Amino acid sequence: MLKVLWNSINRAARLMNTAAEGMLSRDEMESRRLLAAEDLQRGISQSLVARKFCVSRTTASRWFRALTGNGVESLRKRRAPGRPCRLNADQLKSVAELYQAGPRLAGFDSDRWTTARFADAIQVRFGIHYDPDHVGRIMHRLGLRERTRSRRPELVYTAPPPQPVETVRDRTADVA
Repeated sequence: MLKVLWNSINRAARLMNTAAEGMLSRDEMESRRLLAAEDLQRGISQSLVARKFCVSRTTASRWFRALTGNGVESLRKRRAPGRPCRLNADQLKSVAELYQAGPRLAGFDSDRWTTARFADAIQVRFGIHYDPDHVGRIMHRLGLRERTRSRRPELVYTAPPPQPVETVRDRTADVA
């Protein structure tokens, strides 16, 4: 039993190496759920499964309910919901080329793309309007930029130098 648990922990650890590096892909998430399902079917507690796969106990419980209610197929990945992209595959390639060509070629007076400028360039080129926030997601999906959160500059507080504190003993020494 111990050997089986050790092998499954090692298998999960190899899978979780990706989790440590960043977000898991849909395939990796499905693989994690299916490995967890094996453990749950073997009788390993939800709490141990949660620890092993670095998820909350609520998630492990949700997986267990899905497994007991609808079987292993309920843990397989499904098609992501949402509206399909309005740009087709060829247009997306052209969008990537447009980005690589730079904003000056698109008629802007700067060498820096912003999501608003890129949204305008897509509107002019393809007649499709996108919100600048969504354009940022398209840029990220196409690998055109890293998704980073803007960080506020940290305020540096410098305290004034400490002032000598007059004590009662100092006052009585002056009087005597």
